Amino acid sequence: MKSWLRPPRLRVGETADEQPRDEQPRHATWLELFYDLVFVVAISQLAHKLSVDVSVYGFLSFAALFVPLWWVWIGTTFYANRFDNDDVVRRILMGLQMLAVAALAVNVHHGLDDSSSSFALAYVASRLMLVLEYLWAGWHIPQARGLTNRYAVGFSLGALLWLISAFVPLSLRFVLWTVGLAVDFVTPMLARTMVQQLPPHPEHLPERFGLFTIIVLGEAIIAVVNGVSEMHWEFASTLCAIAGFTIAFSLWWLYFENVSGSALETARTSGRVQILQLWLYIHLPLVIGLAATGIGVEKGILSAGHAGVLATPERWLLCGSVALCYGSLAVLHRMGVIFMCKARTRHRLVGMAAMLGVGLVGTELSAMGVMSFVALMGIVQVGLDLYQGKPASLKAA
Repeated sequence: MKSWLRPPRLRVGETADEQPRDEQPRHATWLELFYDLVFVVAISQLAHKLSVDVSVYGFLSFAALFVPLWWVWIGTTFYANRFDNDDVVRRILMGLQMLAVAALAVNVHHGLDDSSSSFALAYVASRLMLVLEYLWAGWHIPQARGLTNRYAVGFSLGALLWLISAFVPLSLRFVLWTVGLAVDFVTPMLARTMVQQLPPHPEHLPERFGLFTIIVLGEAIIAVVNGVSEMHWEFASTLCAIAGFTIAFSLWWLYFENVSGSALETARTSGRVQILQLWLYIHLPLVIGLAATGIGVEKGILSAGHAGVLATPERWLLCGSVALCYGSLAVLHRMGVIFMCKARTRHRLVGMAAMLGVGLVGTELSAMGVMSFVALMGIVQVGLDLYQGKPASLKAA
């Protein structure tokens, strides 16, 4: 049983020779992949909430609830990146975190009404597990104690604000949520020197972010299937289904064709922590846009069987979500977090402007017209990348 009670291990700074033979190269563990499953369910529930209320308020509610859900995943991912160790303690704490995320998923439909205290308590439980893990890692790894103590204090303060929010009036509750998340977001920024000393593993982190991106892209595929299963097979609806899949496929292509760990390796070797922080925070609007795009696709497919124009809320949901994805990718390109390229930055910005343009002036377009245009823009974006050629830094990947 002693082999199952190993202390946390510092995973960053290891060379290939220092890693156990069965852990080369560094990839997501089976436990991390199992942990991701509960986020598939949680994001699906959150997407369903947006599907019920396609409006400005519905989208803002969706985004507001997406942030703490995403931040829970981020916290666990960054801990595992530095200190992961597959022993009994780690598995139990991960299992408890999964229960907390499941509770978030259960309460997401009432996450902004009078019953939102349950959502807050579920978030507190997930953060408590993470704080315990950081304290446990700091106890066993003295050289990481400065970072783990800073994270434990900052995340505990954020969780405390969420805990208090469960027992105050609704208007004050959301203020405490905002302040608590701000404390959580600022905590890694205030630990910049410590992060430079213990930078994340550059091989493991891109893979984990890629897996989460796949999860949210999966919503678009589910949307196509859901839309097709509820429609009559007509030309317009069939074309919309093909367009919906094309939209998802093109967004997958644009992200994964350009992503690599080179920027994070640069951050590790040069000490430019801001690259890491950009990698982290710009992914938030990207994954929100990807998840919302799935609902926009579903609404477009379901509207294809009806005569007339695509309703304004549905048109803006699809075009605005894809525009958010293009804008996020443009920032990632421009700042060098993914393949740094001024041309691709311009391509994404033109795509974003085109999406916003359709949202503004496409009042007479049908569902087939809107979805065909969005899909065509995705094809153009992919074609431009192919014409330019694969980044030299990624050819070996």
